[in-house]
Amino acid sequence: MADEKPAPDEAAASDERGGAAPAKPGRPRWWRRRWVRRTALLAVAAVLGVVLLVAGSVTWVRSGADGHLFTERTVPEAPVALVLGAQVYADGTPSPFLEARLDLARRLLEAGKVKVLLVSGDNMRHEYDEPTAMRAWLMAHGVPDRKIVRDYAGFDTYDSCARAKRVFGVTRVTVVTQTFHLPRAVMLCRRIGLDAAGVGDATVSRYTTVWRSNARREYGACVKALYDVVSGRDPVYLGQHETGVEDALRAA
Repeated sequence: MADEKPAPDEAAASDERGGAAPAKPGRPRWWRRRWVRRTALLAVAAVLGVVLLVAGSVTWVRSGADGHLFTERTVPEAPVALVLGAQVYADGTPSPFLEARLDLARRLLEAGKVKVLLVSGDNMRHEYDEPTAMRAWLMAHGVPDRKIVRDYAGFDTYDSCARAKRVFGVTRVTVVTQTFHLPRAVMLCRRIGLDAAGVGDATVSRYTTVWRSNARREYGACVKALYDVVSGRDPVYLGQHETGVEDALRAA
């Protein structure tokens, strides 16, 4: 019949094909504008929060190391130099950054500024062994084996500092690393309870791209350092007390 209405499913099909059924009303324009403004304000607040966190962490790190950073000539004597690990190539050769740290530590030993070298690095995988590569380089450059102690679980700076104190029984130390890394390393050692000073190498700044990249990474690393200290976490591997440093000092 002419006045029959289409069945509901037919009407729905007609609507899906763009029929005469009206569309649902959208949000009012004022509501959309308010949503955009709120989203923008939240984004700005988040960015500002990150900036403040990073800036505050960097300031906190630098203030914690202030007065404890020295040159090779002016650093006070200490019984132990904590030499922090860095990349080792597949053939066991230290990268230029690590080699520079080792050479600086060797010079401190020869000058009588320290008596024992505690080389702390990553040996989480059997095929990658920073401390053994560090020891091999030092021995090849005239450092007696009895003056070198290896820490195989220095997986990051915090772990190296914490293990120096809690596993190896170190109380006073000279930290050796690059200058961009030194404030954080010294601050962490001091916050953990070590009487720490630091000497930094800048000779490898000639590798401009890598140097700048690592220096930029320090901003994020300072935030992690804040977390590590505030949380008071244990090192990844704490382990039992080791007498290597004590034995080396007695033999020195």
